[in-house]
Amino acid sequence: MNKLFAGLALAAAMAGATSAMAAEKPTVVLVHGAFADSSSWNGVVKILEKDGYPVIAAANPLRTLKGDAQSVADVLVGIKSPVVLVGHSYGGPVISEAAYGNANVKALVYVAALAPEAGETVAGLAGKFPGSTLGPTLAPPVALKDGGKDLYIQQDKFHDQFAADVPNADAKLMAATQRPVTEAALNEAASEPAWKSIPSWFVYGDKDKNIPPQAMAFMAERAHAKKTVVVKGASHVVMVSNPKAVASLIESAASAQ
Repeated sequence: MNKLFAGLALAAAMAGATSAMAAEKPTVVLVHGAFADSSSWNGVVKILEKDGYPVIAAANPLRTLKGDAQSVADVLVGIKSPVVLVGHSYGGPVISEAAYGNANVKALVYVAALAPEAGETVAGLAGKFPGSTLGPTLAPPVALKDGGKDLYIQQDKFHDQFAADVPNADAKLMAATQRPVTEAALNEAASEPAWKSIPSWFVYGDKDKNIPPQAMAFMAERAHAKKTVVVKGASHVVMVSNPKAVASLIESAASAQ
């Protein structure tokens, strides 16, 4: 009987230790970019949750850089554990702004994302190096009542431009459900970036047609990235086509001291 009680006590202690270890893991907050939504993180979320990480895929309004960053910053306020903040594409500038001055954010991960310096714009950075073919694939802008313009990628060009390494059926679904970004957001100057004070990690594909790989290599070097992973053959949606590589880098950032 004593052995039984001892065994139960040991099992309870081990379960408690496992629970405590899980509680110590930072929360991963994922921020999608333009022409996408939070479902673009599904594959990464599954891996992170399986490995015991709390995950939030935050909705990015895609309206204005400062407004979008504030939306993410509001999400961060309610998180008590340390945070690893991850951004894809236009989500990069958003996390750079949202994390500024937030001592709870321990790491930034840029996934095929832009990391602007103060005063730089998304449009300007994407065009800093040759190679982006996004412009000609955009649909005619949708006029908004406030005088602004919403931008979409033409659905018949979406697969090749945005997600060339994703199965056609999946790319068609992504094209139909894409969320627009305003033209103004892409041309809004960034403020002082958090990557100057918070460690950063970068991952991108060498077949990205939205943001030239040369541009992302430049930004990773400028930010003194702790680690940069280049996924061979990956498109702009490297987190969709290669979720294991992206999740692995996020976990490296999460466990870094």
